[in-house]
Amino acid sequence: MKMLLTLLLLTVASSIHAADKPNVLLICVDDLKPYLGCYGDKLVKSPNIDRLAARSVLFERAYCNQAVCSPSRNALLVGLRPQSLGIYDLAKNFRKAEPDRITLPQFFKQQGWHTAGLGKIFHVGHGNTDDAASWSVPSWKPSAPTYAAANARPQGSERGAAFEAADVADGSYADGAVADEAIRRLQAARTTPRQPFFLAVGFIRPHLPFVAPQNYWDLYDRAAFKLAELRSPPADAPSYAPQFGGELRQYADVPKSGPLDDELQRSLIHGYYAAISYMDAQVGRVLDELDRQDFGRNTVIVLWGDHGWHLGDHGMWCKHTNYEQATRIPLMVSAPGMKAGVKSKSLVESADLYPTLCELIQVAAPNGLDGKSFAATLRNESMPTRDHAIQVYPRSAPDKGQVLGRAIRTERYRMVEWKKFGAPADSAEIELYDYETDPLESRNLAASQSEVVSQLRAILARHPEPKPQIAKVEPAATPAKPKVDRNKLFDNKDKNQDGKLTREEFLANQPDPDEAPERFVKFDVNEDGVLSRDEFVTSGAKKAEK
Repeated sequence: MKMLLTLLLLTVASSIHAADKPNVLLICVDDLKPYLGCYGDKLVKSPNIDRLAARSVLFERAYCNQAVCSPSRNALLVGLRPQSLGIYDLAKNFRKAEPDRITLPQFFKQQGWHTAGLGKIFHVGHGNTDDAASWSVPSWKPSAPTYAAANARPQGSERGAAFEAADVADGSYADGAVADEAIRRLQAARTTPRQPFFLAVGFIRPHLPFVAPQNYWDLYDRAAFKLAELRSPPADAPSYAPQFGGELRQYADVPKSGPLDDELQRSLIHGYYAAISYMDAQVGRVLDELDRQDFGRNTVIVLWGDHGWHLGDHGMWCKHTNYEQATRIPLMVSAPGMKAGVKSKSLVESADLYPTLCELIQVAAPNGLDGKSFAATLRNESMPTRDHAIQVYPRSAPDKGQVLGRAIRTERYRMVEWKKFGAPADSAEIELYDYETDPLESRNLAASQSEVVSQLRAILARHPEPKPQIAKVEPAATPAKPKVDRNKLFDNKDKNQDGKLTREEFLANQPDPDEAPERFVKFDVNEDGVLSRDEFVTSGAKKAEK
């Protein structure tokens, strides 16, 4: 009886210890703006993310730190804004700037969590790499092709079509494969219930191209999609502040320049919505498995979009700006013991998630993070986290060269300061938008509202001067091979000192015995079966030069 009681107490203690360490399911979605039912969109079909919102705190004013993949994901996973790292492009890995930085999943791994990344978590590509130190096991990438239709990539085209509707199963595209793997990982996690997990699941859609099975396109009435009301850049904005869809124009069926006709715009919007619904279905499958394995009650679930997307507003497509449509993101967090099914107007940034998750597991976050924990807002949705969010985007400005736009977003305003790195504040060009009077950002108000600009610049002055883009790190030069004295080498090989090398003498002690016989034949220019000093020295020197 005493032994049975002891075993029971140990079992209870182990269960309590396991419960003290909640699992984390981090769902990252590429290029997803808040076009979701839970954010008030009346057309989109997103039932699965909507039901996640019903068990979460949904942030209505969440913003990325830069509207492009890699810097945005660095802010989330490294906890540092682009201007703190000095990385504003896709190619530079964050460890070029911060080689010893502890990432969010790496921190959880150090605290005893099993960390795994599936699909797109860190930005991999354009010369950038994954971060092996972050994961307990190697990260997993789907092998599914981008397109399901054989004719989707025209011959000679750098990229294929901008959208595709194919009569295929969900698993034919990458996101279906990612969901399949996430389900397998959750099933495997059930076999080790005392081991908390940090599972990061990255979905690629609705990133271009907008590919999805036909049945997700069929959810929508094409005629219901309205084109952007405002299709021109903000009046009086700097000429370099907007962008005109360079990423989209790399696709085969999109004009390289000029406006897009209405039919193409409607097809692109339709494709974006279809891709959202396809991705939403995969999120639903993962959430269903989480609950099927009874993890839901002790799991922090985060759904985060890495940045927004222009869908024709201002005449712009894709991301790559400091404007509202590119920088506002969906963010919802479901956590044990926290509020559920509520919306918060608290301003938050991507960089804030790192310290928030640390607070939720009651472990002090590493020093030097840029973000602020919003755990208090998860307990009380009316609790503000910060009085502004900040985003950045670099541009090449006429007669100025490289400039950085730093955008301060408050509850009402957005101000963007454009200037060269390290330049005095009075050299900057300014944009100002008032979302109470001009939610579409139709006109830059900076010239007419100097008092508001001054107030917002005072907020910006609280931030340190941004770091310039780190330089390209050139690979270390391969040390030059020491020059070989071939006359001396000949003398060493010529064992009988007869002034010629037999095949046996030549092949003795060669570092590449499989290739050396072929080299002997090439050196033997006169084909007499032996090598003269001249043949050995001259032919060998020519080989070394190649």
